[in-house]
Amino acid sequence: MRAGRRRGRAPLPGGRHRYGAPVSDPARRPHELEAIELLSSLVGPPAGDEVWIGDDCAVLGPASARVLFATDLAAENVHFDRCHGTLADAGWRVLVQNLSDIAAMGGRPRAAVVAVAGADLDELAAIYEGLLEASRRFDCPVVGGDLSDSAVLNIAVAILGETAGSAPVLRRGAGPGETIYVTGPLGGAAAGLRELRADPSTVSPCVTAFLRPQPRLAEGAAAAAAGAAAMIDISDGLGIDLWRLAAASRVGVELDDLPVAAGATPDEALGGGEDYELVFTVADPGRLEQVFTARGLRAPVRLGRTTADRAAFHLRGEDLEVAGFEHRLG
Repeated sequence: MRAGRRRGRAPLPGGRHRYGAPVSDPARRPHELEAIELLSSLVGPPAGDEVWIGDDCAVLGPASARVLFATDLAAENVHFDRCHGTLADAGWRVLVQNLSDIAAMGGRPRAAVVAVAGADLDELAAIYEGLLEASRRFDCPVVGGDLSDSAVLNIAVAILGETAGSAPVLRRGAGPGETIYVTGPLGGAAAGLRELRADPSTVSPCVTAFLRPQPRLAEGAAAAAAGAAAMIDISDGLGIDLWRLAAASRVGVELDDLPVAAGATPDEALGGGEDYELVFTVADPGRLEQVFTARGLRAPVRLGRTTADRAAFHLRGEDLEVAGFEHRLG
């Protein structure tokens, strides 16, 4: 799965493509966090109380009519490989990545546009088979897009969403003493990729978790309704994504539990990524559990709590690895 891990609170160096071998000369190639910091400085601060670079979605418009806006790019042999799934699977996954960003804000999707570069007609039809299946399943129509030639197959999705009756939940809202939850066990997608690499014909729940992940839209909306203070989706790995939430909120983390999906390892649960479960904090766990029960949702798993000690990042009293995936750029 996605690799690159380091102990402590420092940003990860990255150093490995999603499917490929370790990159050459990693010291000469900027990693993703550095690139985001550069772009933030170039773009500048957002207008008013909008949210631009630095969260799962941009949050635009007046408080009375918030719009959520997100995008993701999937490149062949970096984000998907035809040896480990079909182009329909790749289409499904790239839309779900964007839907998961909407879920992480507690929102609901409105519409998506899709750009594809480097596909012939048969490949385009296969990609759209999975895209449109996800579009119908999660009520997010594909309303347009773009096509281009390219030496490498790329699929890009941009998505619009809206808040579902409450303010969008940002990464930066957690305070000390809140309870940390995750919407489900972790590591299933990483285990599925491991199984496919060993035998591309394998069929298992973990393979399904990897090829056809589910965006937690209902759970994100429930968490927002229950007063979630901060939230993020697990796209790159619990270690790095929880670290991002804690850093944005200026809190520490003390975890008591690491829920591992059946068939996965603890390392895969911590740093595998692409589970698209949601991690969030709440001040009132009782209210949260009542909302999830009332909406007929699976109960989230309590992971631990936030602390005032910003340097704390622990699992069962030991240093928690900031484990996950970052792109090397350039």
